[in-house]
Amino acid sequence: MSATGTTPTGTATGIRLHAPAPGWSVTADVVIVGSGVAGLTAALRCQAAGLRTVVVTKARLDDGSTRWAQGGVAAALGEGDTPEQHLDDTLVAGAGLCDEEAVRTLVTEGPDAVRRLIETGAHFDESADGALALTREGGHHRRRIAHAGGDATGAEISRALVEAVRARGIRTVENALVLDLLTDADGRTAGVSLHVMGEGQHDGVGAALAPAVVLATGGMGQVFSATTNPHVSTGDGVALALRAGAEVSDLEFVQFHPTVLFLGADAEGQQPLVSEAVRGEGAHLVDADGVRFMVGQHELAELAPRDIVAKGITRRMQELDAEHMYLDARHFGAEMWETRFPTILASCRTHGIDPVTEPIPVAPAAHYASGGVRTDLRGRTTVPGLYACGEVACTGVHGANRLASNSLLEGLVYAERIADDIAASHRENGLHARVPAPVPHPETPTHALMPPEARFAIQRVMTQGAGVLRSADSLAEAAAGLGRIHAEAAGALAENGKTAEPGVDTWEATNLLCVARVLVAAARRREETRGCHWREDHADRDDAAWRRHIVVRLNPDRTLAVHTTPTAEFPPTRPECRTNQQEQ
Repeated sequence: MSATGTTPTGTATGIRLHAPAPGWSVTADVVIVGSGVAGLTAALRCQAAGLRTVVVTKARLDDGSTRWAQGGVAAALGEGDTPEQHLDDTLVAGAGLCDEEAVRTLVTEGPDAVRRLIETGAHFDESADGALALTREGGHHRRRIAHAGGDATGAEISRALVEAVRARGIRTVENALVLDLLTDADGRTAGVSLHVMGEGQHDGVGAALAPAVVLATGGMGQVFSATTNPHVSTGDGVALALRAGAEVSDLEFVQFHPTVLFLGADAEGQQPLVSEAVRGEGAHLVDADGVRFMVGQHELAELAPRDIVAKGITRRMQELDAEHMYLDARHFGAEMWETRFPTILASCRTHGIDPVTEPIPVAPAAHYASGGVRTDLRGRTTVPGLYACGEVACTGVHGANRLASNSLLEGLVYAERIADDIAASHRENGLHARVPAPVPHPETPTHALMPPEARFAIQRVMTQGAGVLRSADSLAEAAAGLGRIHAEAAGALAENGKTAEPGVDTWEATNLLCVARVLVAAARRREETRGCHWREDHADRDDAAWRRHIVVRLNPDRTLAVHTTPTAEFPPTRPECRTNQQEQ
């Protein structure tokens, strides 16, 4: 470590979060931001390749979204199952917008990636004959979901990866909020600026310098009032990438999990998830009269892809003027609940519901961002040296709607690919000896920080105008509401040169506003219903006009450059591979 008081920061757009100058720095070959399945898998693979690796994470190593995952990991591991069948199910769920090559990569490399995870120390549930116990979830035509601890798969994966990272002595910086990407004079990645929240070896704002940065920061569910995502999921990685000049794609496709424990119409923040695996084992969705309303709506009924089930629940709620529906699994019996779904059982009972004797009240809530920072098959973004994987990324795997339990697999497969690409670059270019030199950046605030209370205002605007049900009018109101939030803070900066005090709350609120604006802009542009994007005023899927991607960049004046790809194919992320593309 070298102590510096003047380590400069810079971003390609000229926009950065207002923050004190870094007071310390660390140097590495690769900095990985995030400690979920994607981040820690990348870290282990990079370290094994001989790269000096630093993991930066916003809370503790085991405190991200991965540990909340209940269902499991989808992979063709069972008898009679094949990657081709997994591919077919994924493409159907993705509603015409998956990148088939990306999906094929996922399903063919996935089984071995799961086996390597087991070798790392993760223990999955087994059947009586010692084989993996596989279950089924929505959109899957076969039982191919490997799970651990019944419904505690994420917690077990997180435990195994954290133990491996610590055992191998990989350098970690916990309780650190990443601020901005650092770039050198050529516009290449030079590291990140970050703020450590008063814990451990470092404190305050510093810099982690490296020629490669991997974003594995998870999702942005906190942009809505009710979500299954933890409090830390504030879209920091997507916002950082936008300020760095990277492209994001498909951000309108936010998956709302159909079955989230209903805690009341005014409930806010992280809500308890009721895993899709409960339906996979035979639970039924019913209304207050016990009617199975999903029967007849889709061949798989309750096991239809998540967007279809979420829409089915929402429609039934509208028809009956109800706040929630019910998930009925009383026929499981106490023993099955206690052995197969102990986490969900405990969560329900904590909130006064006993699934053994009564149906569970459920309603959709924001769950997963299918879009994100646009990458290629090696996880490379449009900014040289910047990679992304996991929920923060848009690899093309998920299309318009993620297939259940493909997210953990995506984190495994693409993290390994990223690590291999970084290692190859170091071997080919001799980057091991290169110490990045970030370009200077003015220390005075040029863009306003949002006050802490803006977080809740943003969530209310997004929930009302850009939630499960959307329309031109609701999205216009959301855009106007977000514009007012931004204008109020920007006006204060223009009037007296002051902005909100730099700090975690204001940085997070500013990131949430950034990703919310992009989400709404993309949702307004896509005038159709596809996957988990449901436009009431454009109820049908329109392949002729909209089987294509919406790509967004942030301009230096904070306006958004929004364009639609000419086809469903993603353009290359590398400038040397691109053809001239007209914005539409």
